[in-house]
Amino acid sequence: MSNIRTRIAPSPTGFLHLGTARTALYSWAFARHHGGKFVLRIEDTDVARSTQDSVDQILQSMHWLGLDYDEGPIYQMQRLDRYQAVVDQMLAAGTAYRCYTTPAELDALREQQKARGEKTGYDGRWRPEPGKLLPEVPAGVQPVIRFRNPKDGEVRWNDLVKGEIVIANREFDDLIIQRADGVPTYNFAVVVDDWDMAITHVFRGDEHINNTPWQINIYQALGAKLPQFGHLPVILGDDGLKLSKRRGAVAVSNYEEAGYLPEAMLNYLARLGWSHGDDELFSREQLLAWFDGTHLNKSPAQWDAAKLTWVNAHYLKQADGDRLSALVLPHLAQRGWQVQADRLPAMCMLFKDRCSTVAELADELAMYFSPTVQASEPERAQHLSEAVRPALKALAARLEVAEWDKAAIQQALKDTLTEFKLKMPQLAMPVRVLVCGRAQTPSLDAVISLFDRKIVTDRLQSF
Repeated sequence: MSNIRTRIAPSPTGFLHLGTARTALYSWAFARHHGGKFVLRIEDTDVARSTQDSVDQILQSMHWLGLDYDEGPIYQMQRLDRYQAVVDQMLAAGTAYRCYTTPAELDALREQQKARGEKTGYDGRWRPEPGKLLPEVPAGVQPVIRFRNPKDGEVRWNDLVKGEIVIANREFDDLIIQRADGVPTYNFAVVVDDWDMAITHVFRGDEHINNTPWQINIYQALGAKLPQFGHLPVILGDDGLKLSKRRGAVAVSNYEEAGYLPEAMLNYLARLGWSHGDDELFSREQLLAWFDGTHLNKSPAQWDAAKLTWVNAHYLKQADGDRLSALVLPHLAQRGWQVQADRLPAMCMLFKDRCSTVAELADELAMYFSPTVQASEPERAQHLSEAVRPALKALAARLEVAEWDKAAIQQALKDTLTEFKLKMPQLAMPVRVLVCGRAQTPSLDAVISLFDRKIVTDRLQSF
């Protein structure tokens, strides 16, 4: 099936949101599984709202997710001549016609239809019919071009997700395919694009189901081969309503900035509407081996931020120190801290099992780079007392002259315990509170060994 060709076609009117990212993932994985091609198209015909910044964000998010494309990005606004040629072809064939109905006339028509309790829609007044006398062309009105949608019969297709779908043609009026300014509309441009690009399989959200009959009829009017359609159910937010840009759907880039890993997002998005048995965690390679376009859910998926965080924690624990160091460095730099990059990989490895995101890892490592640390008042009250002060001073003195490695630090701790007849928690907890600003850390000798010696001794002597 190497002739498989899929695409993703976001509109550059904002960021790449989660729903579009999932559609892109499924389209990409399906093409890769079958040895086909994946195309990126930018649907920028909404000129007033499309921006280059949005294009850049979309491309960055695609890159971050690892959704590499074989062709593109292809911009619709660079294909206006092609759309015009197809419009002219349809006008000549009688499958499209010029309509001079003004927006004001359309508004008035809708109000009249509502008043009569009728379904609103274009009434076909400029649609040519045998023996029909068309209105006189009004002066100074630039026409739109409408597709002559069949009035009878039905549109039927076997959806890759929903199964067989049948919709009667009478449910649809004559679609505008070109605006008065010459810019094509979505339902027309998408057909021409997919036809020209030989797209074989179209995955998209199920909000497009009602667009599909128009598109299929346009394909048939052009004598073009139909792709197979797969309409994916919506993703619901925590409130049970559909995630959308207008309802604050979080951008993919927000998760990158918050310290999530791309392989975790890829894994989670894949499971948000598709399954491979009971497998919850899988690699990119496994996804491509398994994703054949089957086992796609028909019901809406529920976004679960806690589940994504759990998946991310799994991948965070698998990452090595060098990679984590590179990821956490920008988070630390944003806080204006000077970072000792040579020790950063070891710090990351020491604390990563306590974290779910890179942002949390940065919080854990703050003790190393913040000029001061301050434990909570309850922790200070519980672990700091006059009785332990001499032991802390003695430990500081030993650490000032000890070799700066885990073994020597561990020995300094043991010697101080022996001298003051203390148990390890009686000394370790106050040390953590003063040096780390918290009572819970990994192994104390490992934690301390990654500090500069002077920071440790100064903090011990500060009490």
